Amino acid sequence: MRTAIVYYSLSGNTAYVAEKIAERIKTLGEVDIIRIEPKKAYPDKGAKKFFWGGKSAVMGETPALQPYEFNIEKYDRIIFGTPVWASTFVPPLRTFINENPDVKDKKIAVFTCYSGGGADKATDKMKKHLGIEKFEAELILIDPKDKEKEENDAKIEAFCSALI
Repeated sequence: MRTAIVYYSLSGNTAYVAEKIAERIKTLGEVDIIRIEPKKAYPDKGAKKFFWGGKSAVMGETPALQPYEFNIEKYDRIIFGTPVWASTFVPPLRTFINENPDVKDKKIAVFTCYSGGGADKATDKMKKHLGIEKFEAELILIDPKDKEKEENDAKIEAFCSALI
């Protein structure tokens, strides 16, 4: 089975988890990590970070992305990774899904990283945007890079086990 982990990370938490998941599931088959980035970067510090990211998320914006390589034909499973902004998934993933609507026909899992809440709403909104009823597996973590805990490792392990 070939898996793509498609994610956006502003502060490094989502990137951290993407790497951990890739390491754990590589025994299931090939794993490609695809980090997507908007052409115009979001502010990553201070009040601007929350204002511009939150506004973009609430408004359902679809920012133009930096070029990325993704051929849906190569993959059996897509794992999406997203921070939670204003109780929804990030706009760069919205753009990616819009550009690749056939991802909904694959096995799909999701992991979210957040600080302030709203992760359940974010995964529900992603399901709705994808037009699916259920993810193969879901993982929700609070600031995993900054607050490394055995509990987070156990949650990541359970998520990966659900993919087998």
